[in-house]
Amino acid sequence: MLSALGAALLSTAASAQTLPAPGPTAEAIKKRGELVCGVDSGIPGFAYQDSGGAWKGFDVDYCQALAAAVLGDPKKVKYVGTTAKVRFTVLQSGEIDVLIRDSTMTFARDIGLGLTEVAVNFYAGQGFMVRKSLGVKTAGELNGSTICMITGATLELNIADFARSKGTTINSLLFEKSEEAFAAAEAGRCDGYSDDTGSLAAARSTMKVPDDWIIMPEVISKEPLGLHTRDGDYRWSDIVFWVDTALKTAEEFGITKANVDEKKKSEDPFVRRLLGLEGDFGKQLGIDNEGFYRAIKAVGNYGEIYDVHFGPKALGLPRGLNNLWSQGGLHYPLPFR
Repeated sequence: MLSALGAALLSTAASAQTLPAPGPTAEAIKKRGELVCGVDSGIPGFAYQDSGGAWKGFDVDYCQALAAAVLGDPKKVKYVGTTAKVRFTVLQSGEIDVLIRDSTMTFARDIGLGLTEVAVNFYAGQGFMVRKSLGVKTAGELNGSTICMITGATLELNIADFARSKGTTINSLLFEKSEEAFAAAEAGRCDGYSDDTGSLAAARSTMKVPDDWIIMPEVISKEPLGLHTRDGDYRWSDIVFWVDTALKTAEEFGITKANVDEKKKSEDPFVRRLLGLEGDFGKQLGIDNEGFYRAIKAVGNYGEIYDVHFGPKALGLPRGLNNLWSQGGLHYPLPFR
């Protein structure tokens, strides 16, 4: 009898270890029936509202993937547009559940702000977009120029470091919102615009005559843009991390928005674990096993998301470092094993 009781207790303990609670953030999301997602206040490619007020963009799709995984419905998202200046404060205060807003992951933000930098979803570097009429070919020739950019980011410090290293002077004209900086550049208040490479492609697309502007080939910094959560809820950070990993793994195994249902018939153990058919990977996170399947079904795999918002029919930004590792890029998703 004691032996049977001991076995039962061990079984219960094992279940408790393998099927943990989702954590306070995920529980709050489920209770309110809505994910509150912090995004950019408006920039093509990453996050913006169309003429009908609907949110679109690379980061918006990430929000929808999370909502699909946790709540079962990609539409159950409240988008909070944030400026670079306030984005981290809004996350720290608990006004949003997660920040997915073209935000660089740095030591200061990780350690100094009490945030968890969950995963890189977009590799970029800071560069420059200038008028062709300026007649410069490299960033080193920008001595004495004035460059528009947003405030509250790493941009101004990067430019100061770059100019110092070159023995030159580059002046900054700062704005709260990207669209204000774009308009100032268009109006001739500055000689160009500086931001991460994804945002430069967005900026160029908003100009009245995009061909009047060039994006210089060199970058002056590393800008790994990623997903941010608050410190203190590791389970929620785990969920965010593995949803990102699922989108990248789906591309790795050829799983798309269109064929994900057909792929459920696969005998490949990697595919079966990803789609919730084996292994209880969803339940081990505190969500259900079909969470990753729903995320892929809602927005597609990582490559599909990139192509829709940055590809040839969108902003025409080559994937480069944002390719999978097998295609010469840096995205190397951890295995579902």
